[in-house]
Amino acid sequence: MLPEVCPKCARPLREPVDSCPYCGVIFAKLAPAESCRNLAPPQPFGSLLPQVLLFVKPGEHGLLIVGKAAFMLLLAAYGIRLIFTPIVAFPSTSVWLHAVNLVFHEAGHVLFMPFGRFLQVLGGSLGQLLVPAVVIGAFLRRHDTYGAAVGTWWLGESLLDLAPYINDARAGQLMLLGGVTGSEVEDYHDWELLLTKLSMLPYDHALARMAHTTGTLLMLSALFWGCRLLWKSWQQRIS
Repeated sequence: MLPEVCPKCARPLREPVDSCPYCGVIFAKLAPAESCRNLAPPQPFGSLLPQVLLFVKPGEHGLLIVGKAAFMLLLAAYGIRLIFTPIVAFPSTSVWLHAVNLVFHEAGHVLFMPFGRFLQVLGGSLGQLLVPAVVIGAFLRRHDTYGAAVGTWWLGESLLDLAPYINDARAGQLMLLGGVTGSEVEDYHDWELLLTKLSMLPYDHALARMAHTTGTLLMLSALFWGCRLLWKSWQQRIS
């Protein structure tokens, strides 16, 4: 049945025709396109986000799920220990992960060197945060949500790792790379230089607590996310 009004330009049609004399649309081609749009309406981003973040690959082997669960328990135990470690005592608690973060911290200084002294100094802290962020994005691109959750845990831990450095900006007592403290060498302590330039040096302790709190929330969120994914994988396997 041919329409009495053009479905595209809404102009009335004086007689039954196969196409609109005003806009030229062919009704036979327009109908299938409209039906497809009606069958698959566009979804808002807010409804797509949970589908992306909670995606799990179907048919994962039970042993793989158990292995992932064991690793998540390890991250939970170690993460809780780090979270409840006082900021001033953190460097001696997270030695091996600090060594990993330090590699990307120093690489960040080199990477941001062409952008001036301030960004070169800030680049160290940015470097050890950008690498976990890139890892999260890479895993999400591969639809590996579990890997992205682990990357989020690492991002949170890296923020905790930065907190003592920020906290030490005024005191300058933290032993730095090279075997010296910030109080022994002028313009050697990243966060002393950064906060002095920003006229925020008196806020070093507050900023350190902010970094620690943000890192804590990221780590706890990552653990909850990972456990939710593992539970969903297990449910798919037994259903």
